[in-house]
Amino acid sequence: MLETIKQTADYLKDRIGEIPNTAIILGTGLGELANEIEDKTDIPYTEIPNFPVSTVEGHSGKLIIGTLGGKKVLAMQGRFHYYEGYTMKEVTFPIRVFQALNIEYLFVSNAAGGMNSSFDVGDIMLIEDHINLFPEHPLHGKNYKELGTRFPDMSEAYNKELRLKAMEVANKKNIKLQHGVYIGLTGPTFETPAEYNYLRIIGGDAVGMSTVPEVIVANHAGMKVLAFSIITDLGVIGKIVEVSHEEVQIAAKIAQPKMAEIMRTIVQEI
Repeated sequence: MLETIKQTADYLKDRIGEIPNTAIILGTGLGELANEIEDKTDIPYTEIPNFPVSTVEGHSGKLIIGTLGGKKVLAMQGRFHYYEGYTMKEVTFPIRVFQALNIEYLFVSNAAGGMNSSFDVGDIMLIEDHINLFPEHPLHGKNYKELGTRFPDMSEAYNKELRLKAMEVANKKNIKLQHGVYIGLTGPTFETPAEYNYLRIIGGDAVGMSTVPEVIVANHAGMKVLAFSIITDLGVIGKIVEVSHEEVQIAAKIAQPKMAEIMRTIVQEI
């Protein structure tokens, strides 16, 4: 595993040159944020040794190197999901490569179903914590001390300082920002009304099929994490309607400019 990570990281070092300190993962329908990145170079995942390939519509499948807010960044336009048939080690492999590249900050975005009755479609939720309901843990199996401790602390999985910065930026730019707990499930089905009700009861504000594995591994690797959900549909009792993946993509694309503005400003400041 360590040799595989090194091989991929070495390839990217040769392609990238100067390594930035920030990486961004763009979720479903949020790939348009890549248009905010300037002076960019695109590397298709198919060209990167050992990288999985995204199979989901709305995830174009390329690594972007460029500048955002005047700062150099790496951005994944398309991520990998457990429901695609990948193992958790494969889903989180890019995070291990970022670790080998000495990435310090990881920004994550996703599209999610909102379960908080105060949420509306198109809202941006700052993730303050998560509940992991995936059946496989990304740190399951042999622990390599070179990658992190056997029992990593998760008391602040989403960096408090970065969350405060996000709140300040949103306030200055008059962007409505919700706050809440994200629950990660396997998918690929959307939740039933009973499942939405259960997830709300146990403390969830939004639910999706990603993010949690990457955040766990990023914390294991010592990175500082900031994450957002764009609420693309509602799992609130009385407001639940039939939803499709296409509708989720559309809702995400409409809301993403506001999230891009927050991310761009924070990148400038760190």
